[in-house]
Formats: sequence, C-alpha cells, structure tokens
Amino acid sequence: MRPTNRSPGSPFPRGSTGRRRAGVMAAVAVAAGATLAACGAFTAAPGDGPAAKDQHAGQAATSVRVLWMGDSIAGAEAPAVEAALEASGVQVKNATSDGSGNVVAGDHPVTAVAAQDTWKTLKENLASFRPTVIAYQITTYDWGTSRQQLAAYQKLSRTAKDAGARLVVVSAPPFKIDDFYRPHKDAIKSAPAMAAKVTDVRYLDASELWGDDYAAGKAQRAQDGVHSCQQGSAAFAAWFAKRLGELAGFTPAAPAVWATGPWTGDDRFAKLGCG
Repeated sequence: MRPTNRSPGSPFPRGSTGRRRAGVMAAVAVAAGATLAACGAFTAAPGDGPAAKDQHAGQAATSVRVLWMGDSIAGAEAPAVEAALEASGVQVKNATSDGSGNVVAGDHPVTAVAAQDTWKTLKENLASFRPTVIAYQITTYDWGTSRQQLAAYQKLSRTAKDAGARLVVVSAPPFKIDDFYRPHKDAIKSAPAMAAKVTDVRYLDASELWGDDYAAGKAQRAQDGVHSCQQGSAAFAAWFAKRLGELAGFTPAAPAVWATGPWTGDDRFAKLGCG
C-alpha cells in the first residue's frame, strides 16, 4: 500500500522533454563536473576530459556490491548512481520504491504498511543480492517520533551487520515542504540527526552538495521542488561514488566515462518534466 496523496513517488508530474537529448547529455556532463568542483568534492584532472574516456572505461570489477535504497528521490538518482558505480567496477542493485521505501513505520497507517514492505524486500535482497554495502537515503516518509526513528535506524544497522554488510545512510536533499509534508515537518527534520547517532553507521551529509534550500540553484531540484533531473542526479552520483569509494576502497570512474550515457534517457526524467 502506498500513499494516495500527491507525493514524491506516485505519480510523477508529466511534462515535455523540451530539448534535444544531445543537449541534455552535454549539460549533464558539465553539471557533474562543475557542481562537484564548486563544492570541493570533485576536481577534474587533466586526463578526465572526453579524450580520456576510453582510457578510464571498463575498470576492473571489484568485490563491492551496493544495495541502493530510498524513495522516489533516490529513484530519480538511481540511473546515474548505477551508471557511476558500474563504471567503477561496482555491482549495484536499485531497491528504491516510489511513494515509500521508508524503514521508519511511525504511527501513520500508510507509512507503517510501507515500512513492512521495505523490510520484507530488504530481507529478500540480502538473500539474493548479498550486498557488501547497504546505502539508504533517508526518505521523505520516515515519519515518527525521534525515538521511533532511532530504533528503526538501529534495526537497519543490526540487519546490515548480521548480513556482513556495511551500512551507509545518506541524508535526503532539501525539498519543498508543501501541504502534504507540512504535518510531518518535525519528523523530516529530526530523521537525519537520529540516523547520525547510530553506531556502526557511516552517515553522509548530502547538504555539502545540495545545500539546505530547495529553491537555490545549488539544490538542483526539478520543477516539483522535490526530485532531481539528469544534471542533479549526475552531480549526486559523482559525489556519492567518491564518498563511497573512500569508504569501500575503490576508485570511482571519472564522470566523463558515464555521465552522458543511455541512463539520461530514463523515462522518469521525462515524467518529471526535465529538459
């Protein structure tokens, strides 16, 4: 069961692509490098231009296996995350869920059912995919008290440890708090702090990439003020791959290798009205 109100995951707003795909792909490549250079997370080296594409492509496979979890915000980032990690020799599985994906059940009847689905799916993925890293982006549905949030993140940490995986929790980007989210504003605000308290969790604060204002250009939100388009997803993927590489011991592929790949034509971007 998923939320039936207007939400980040269901349905996406529809819109025209507006520009030619070639132009989008070029903009994605530029945005991935420029955004990360600006925040200090990525600096293009002399060999990281288009001419170096063949040189860096096809990196040797690593033993790292990443399970990418979250709601539709993480889902919009997933095509770029998959491209960036796979180009780095990392296996990745997209386990995001539109309109849910939360691990905190809280007291809301719909999010409680959604959380049950998330935990069930996680158990199945642990058995079939056997990740070495569980990467969970805090969802916009992790509603509940601070105590409920902390308990859920502690459970996620124990679950990862029992499966022999490391848990990485990533804060959500800033997003528009509309009438749908306003009743849960306090819970949305407290979730990152609760996740950061959990032992054996590597917490990544994505505000170093996005900032804290969804309306600022740095946040790179789509027209809905919630999701990211290709440019923002590419910037996130490059930032995340760098941070994860430092933790898991692999060298992320240069954005020039993957940032203009087929993933930019994913249908979810057209539904978001991305140019």
